[in-house]
Amino acid sequence: MKKPLMGVRLKRLREERRLTQQALASAIGISPSYLNQLENNQRPLTLPVVLKLNAAFGVDIQLFSEDEEARLVADLRETLSDPQLGETISTAELRELAINMPAVGRALVGLNRRYRQAIEQSAALAARLGEDRQAETAILTSTSYEEVRDFFYLRHNYIAELDEAAERLAEELTPSKTITSAVLAEFLRTKFGVRVVADNASSSAHRRFDPESITLHLSRKLEPGQQAFQLATQVAMLGFEKDLTVLVDSARFANTETRSLARIGLANYFAGALLMPYRKFLSAAKELHYDIDLLGQEFGVGFETICHRLSTLQRQAARGVPFFFIRVDRAGNISKRQSATDFHFSRIGGTCPLRNVYEAFSSPGRILTQLARMPDERTYLWIARTVSHKSGGYESLSKTFAVALGCDIAHADQLVYSRGLNARNPASATPIGIGCKVCERMDCPQRAFPPVGRPLMVDEKQSFFAPYAASAR
Repeated sequence: MKKPLMGVRLKRLREERRLTQQALASAIGISPSYLNQLENNQRPLTLPVVLKLNAAFGVDIQLFSEDEEARLVADLRETLSDPQLGETISTAELRELAINMPAVGRALVGLNRRYRQAIEQSAALAARLGEDRQAETAILTSTSYEEVRDFFYLRHNYIAELDEAAERLAEELTPSKTITSAVLAEFLRTKFGVRVVADNASSSAHRRFDPESITLHLSRKLEPGQQAFQLATQVAMLGFEKDLTVLVDSARFANTETRSLARIGLANYFAGALLMPYRKFLSAAKELHYDIDLLGQEFGVGFETICHRLSTLQRQAARGVPFFFIRVDRAGNISKRQSATDFHFSRIGGTCPLRNVYEAFSSPGRILTQLARMPDERTYLWIARTVSHKSGGYESLSKTFAVALGCDIAHADQLVYSRGLNARNPASATPIGIGCKVCERMDCPQRAFPPVGRPLMVDEKQSFFAPYAASAR
């Protein structure tokens, strides 16, 4: 961690706890004059001071990390890229805001998020007046999904309450073994009187619970790991319903649709934490150098499920590599995205086609690696592979996605996937961006749109439209 000037953040922390400078200085063992210099940005905030704050008040170290600053800068860059603002805001100004007034920055991001939701809801209302119910449903669902994703993003994709509860339950069920579907079915029977039946009752749902007969119906088409995941999700719904309700209520979601989605997302989070208990999973991940296939064999679940769990290892006392996770289809639609780090997924302008997650479709089942450099010169290691699901017979359609896991290059040496890559050479990294409409790389061969809020120069216009002119001829 670098030595940042974070006086405003430190002062806000002191004021929230209603402490004088003398009281805070005494609590962390520094002089009042030194604290005064820190709060007025005359001295940088050092790691030893941050550790003292953590010991005295339980302050999350990440509050003062470079990653937290970069995370907010990325959010602000997208928030303030609207050309209707009439202002071009530099990265230096965004960083200054993120460092010295993070609460103001987060408020701006929140206002922009609510503004976009209002636009989408007005479009939904217009669709209703025009009796276009299909368009209305699509818009509302999109808004709800975005709101739930934001909830997980703001928590760094780690829900401590559920993670710790799942780990305690896993220890009670099987202290030294992998949790199987048989173990979970027996727990549901003895604890809640639930009868588990494998059938083909529903072609669209993997799991259906009938509260009247207290019967859980699972699809026969599920693999053992998928069965265990669905059973663990039902354990969350029945045994931790109050915990789910408290978390959903605390988020103050806009509507019942979003609350329902959030509850499902949290139950799924619990299921992953139960099948892959935090300390046991983190230990195995480090020992196996984060090899996804080997971790899948160890815990009996699939590639995508392991990627999900790896993106949640952000417990304060025992952090894993901070990963970000994305799942896309062939058309480029993002159906899942999670981030435990500062990496930002844009909501506008699509995603960058130069990411190897899209190349994965041309090499089904094969793990691809990529060093990718963002416009702010940060470099990341990406791992991508396709995953396919087919639940029917010969004539049924299969679902194929590409999933990708990434982390900052600083953590690359911990991963087996960095072997053979020239991580120390910046020239070996592919220059990528967040999305075309907010990307600063004008010379990108894959640019689909001009950047929002930045007028094109004459030579740039000629270069940008040259391919279209050529195709017209």
